[in-house]
Amino acid sequence: MKIPIFTDDPGWHGARLKEAFAKHNVEAVYVSLQDCVINLNGAQPSIQIPNFDTLPPAVFVRGVSGGTMQQVITRLNVLHMLSMLKVNIYNDVKAIERTVDKAMTSFLLQKNGVATPATWVSESKAQVESFRQIAHQNNQTLVLKPLFGSQGLGVRKLLANEPLPVPMQQFVDGVYYFQQFIETGDAPHDYRVFVIHGKVVAAMRRIGSSWVNNVAAGGRCESVQLDANHEMTTLAIQAALALDIDYCGVDIIQSISGEYYVLEVNSVPAWKGLQSVSKVDIAQLLVDDFFCKLEISQC
Repeated sequence: MKIPIFTDDPGWHGARLKEAFAKHNVEAVYVSLQDCVINLNGAQPSIQIPNFDTLPPAVFVRGVSGGTMQQVITRLNVLHMLSMLKVNIYNDVKAIERTVDKAMTSFLLQKNGVATPATWVSESKAQVESFRQIAHQNNQTLVLKPLFGSQGLGVRKLLANEPLPVPMQQFVDGVYYFQQFIETGDAPHDYRVFVIHGKVVAAMRRIGSSWVNNVAAGGRCESVQLDANHEMTTLAIQAALALDIDYCGVDIIQSISGEYYVLEVNSVPAWKGLQSVSKVDIAQLLVDDFFCKLEISQC
């Protein structure tokens, strides 16, 4: 059997996945979504995947690269169409869409009763200024984030007296997404909890050199052991259920007063930092669950 891993940058993660697939006697092939073709020339629609003469039973999505809106929609459409052609997508494309959009993630978390920071989203500068004033009156510091983004890029605090970035400034792109800043005390930190098939398999504390704790932004990783009764275990599993997702990295923060909140849910999470402080083989767990979905192995 041969399985595509959709990615534009295989790197460390791709190599770990390739090794994990090999233990199932399966060849993993790196494929860029932008190299796939939607072919509507025959009697039936088809998706052409480089190096595959026929459609595989499933694909592993390691990344959907950015681009223009038309390019991103086309890449997601390839996944949607493969799903309609009975190809199993891991993670499911609908789950990827729900989590790549921070506003939808926040909406679904709150709708399903999962604790998450107060959030506001709008294109209107007038509306944004009004809820900034409300936040200021409630002594809330706001964090401005790009609606689509990862690794802490473009994330910034915005104090009440600071001017708004212009609508088309890089990382804002016409939409303002604000979350309440959660104060954690003297040593800024948050947590990454990795969930596969409804179970927490690994977790770490990320300690930042600034208030941004992402590993890509220089955050330091420390192992955290969570039992089934820990509040973060419950919260991470609830978040995965709210997003209806096979596996995810759930970013959780604990306030200085003790409450836990889900900041984000990542459907194509990196785990290099987490693996460095974890005993479990995360790539193997992912690939084992991938085959579990195909009902080839025991779950």
